[in-house]
Amino acid sequence: MRGLDEPLLDETDETVRVRFVVNGRKVACEVAPRDTLVDCLRDKLELTGTHAGCEMGACGACLVQLDGRAVHSCLIFAVQADGARIETIEGLTESGMLAELQAEFHRRNALQCGFCTSGMLINAHELLSQTTQPSRDEIRDALSGNYCRCTGYEAIVDAIDAVAKARSDGGGAT
Repeated sequence: MRGLDEPLLDETDETVRVRFVVNGRKVACEVAPRDTLVDCLRDKLELTGTHAGCEMGACGACLVQLDGRAVHSCLIFAVQADGARIETIEGLTESGMLAELQAEFHRRNALQCGFCTSGMLINAHELLSQTTQPSRDEIRDALSGNYCRCTGYEAIVDAIDAVAKARSDGGGAT
């Protein structure tokens, strides 16, 4: 039994060491068990391209690839991702995986404020890695978990469609 002069254990100060491979680099972080993956990426690893938007998994701004699948990093505790391979927008950009999509987004003005863009690109990359020539309806469906307040989506769909067509034709985006 605790004596009156003994301090209470403050469980909020407890941390857990987690290890990931982020953008091809092994990293370790000390996180509170309640810290989300997006908070760990942004606050501990300073990978601020992953945005914290709604924090409910509805807007798509926090999308990252976790073991090859696009996931909402605001809905995952960092401890749940321990041992995982994570690709953020920074890693996919540096590797050149998004070069065609980024160029086409720029060319078609498929971005304005840019807050949603990283999530849009991650979702588009996943879609095009699974479906070589998605229909415009399939593109819209794939983007249904991404919220954009600026563009009206049509230019985004156009950009993804153009990259898909260029890839299937064996050339660059037009």
